[in-house]
Amino acid sequence: MVICGVLVTEDQERELKKIGVKDSKLLTPQQREKLAVKIEEIATHIIVLRIPAHKIDANRKNGINLNQLEAIKMAEIINMGKPKKVYIDSPSYNSEKFKNYLLSKIEEKDIEIISENYADKKYPVVSAASIIAKVDRDSQIKKLEEEIGEPIGIGYPHDELTIKHLEKLAKNGKMPPYVRVTWDTTQEIIKKYQQKGILNFLERNKITF
Repeated sequence: MVICGVLVTEDQERELKKIGVKDSKLLTPQQREKLAVKIEEIATHIIVLRIPAHKIDANRKNGINLNQLEAIKMAEIINMGKPKKVYIDSPSYNSEKFKNYLLSKIEEKDIEIISENYADKKYPVVSAASIIAKVDRDSQIKKLEEEIGEPIGIGYPHDELTIKHLEKLAKNGKMPPYVRVTWDTTQEIIKKYQQKGILNFLERNKITF
């Protein structure tokens, strides 16, 4: 998971509008990469935090869900940047609840927080942050693919390469640290291959019930 914060002045935000920043999902990889360079030239500060899969799993085991972890990391960015006003793309349908949890982790309590769903479609500064985060995430995936020597896709449930890679790992019986084991999709695949393993064992040993 990659979380990004972009710190800009009002003038710089107008510059972001001029260069055409928008929700990163609406842009091609090439468009995102070109815009990322321009955003870096415009913004006062850009802070990027990477949370590896095994860290997410560890937090989940400690009772910290994904939304809470995002809020904790967003608070780290806010505490570093010290802005007066913050626009947040809330990962929770309950934006107000997410905002309150986030505020509990922020040092400066008088900060103004605008927390909304799909904020990356509405506010240029949030769009800019989503572009930087997506470019960084894609770069990290590419490095990982080079290290393991095969494509792993984009890491979403609908991606055939991701599912194929997870199935290969599950078949071998071990998930490496770069796989988020607590992800529902991973759990389903692990369960499927565990069941196959049990059925194969019963069949080989001619065990029936």
